Amino acid sequence: MDITVETLETPALTKAQLAELLFEQIGLNKRESKDMVDAFFDLVSNSLVDGDDVKITGFGNFQIRTKSPRPGRNPRTGEAIPIAARRVVTFHASQKLKEQIQAGTMATSDEV
Repeated sequence: MDITVETLETPALTKAQLAELLFEQIGLNKRESKDMVDAFFDLVSNSLVDGDDVKITGFGNFQIRTKSPRPGRNPRTGEAIPIAARRVVTFHASQKLKEQIQAGTMATSDEV
């Protein structure tokens, strides 16, 4: 039995696939589709870097959370090491998205 790397990977929706969907379904040319997807993610990233939350209705919220410094330990050696303060991004799915996931149904563009 051959095991390929592809069977070990988790399927994921990529930016290239999003651009391809815009090309196929909306009718934008490939360059415009790629630029639109890149612009969207740049906007989301820049907002989060600036400390602003990003709320996408019907999908969920991306929030910046500041974590305090805390003591930690190296699991291999047991040595105590300090963990520095840092900012992290959290995602909370909207109730509508949670319901769709539980039902196993896709939203139409009219519902979102």
